[in-house]
Amino acid sequence: MIKPLVLIVEDDPLLRAIYSITLQPSFDTETCMDGDTALVRLGQIVPSIVILDLNLPTVSGVEVLRQIRLDKRLEQTRVIVASADSNQSALVSEQADIVIMKPVSTDQLRELAIRMRPA
Repeated sequence: MIKPLVLIVEDDPLLRAIYSITLQPSFDTETCMDGDTALVRLGQIVPSIVILDLNLPTVSGVEVLRQIRLDKRLEQTRVIVASADSNQSALVSEQADIVIMKPVSTDQLRELAIRMRPA
C-alpha cells in the first residue's frame, strides 16, 4: 500500500526530524530546510500535505504558500502552516488549510495530518 507523501519544510533540523518521525507511521515524508529547495521539490512532486514554516531561509514560507496556491498541479495539496509568528500566521490563514502555533504537539500534528489524508 502506498502511503501519502508529506513534504516538511522547516529550517530547524530538530523540528524537521521530530515532524518526520511523528508522521512516518502513516505517511511517507520528505524534508526541505529552506524555501528555495521546497519550491524546486514542489516542481517535481505532488505531496498530499505540506507542513510549512513561515520563517525560512532563501524564500519565505509565505512565498512558498503563494506558489503552492498558484500551481494547478498542487490544487489538492493541503497545507499546514506551523509558525511561532502570530502576525505572519494571521496573514496566511486564508491561504493555508490549517495554521498551528509553535510549539506544536506531536499528537496534534499527527491527528491533523491523518484527518487531512486523502481518502
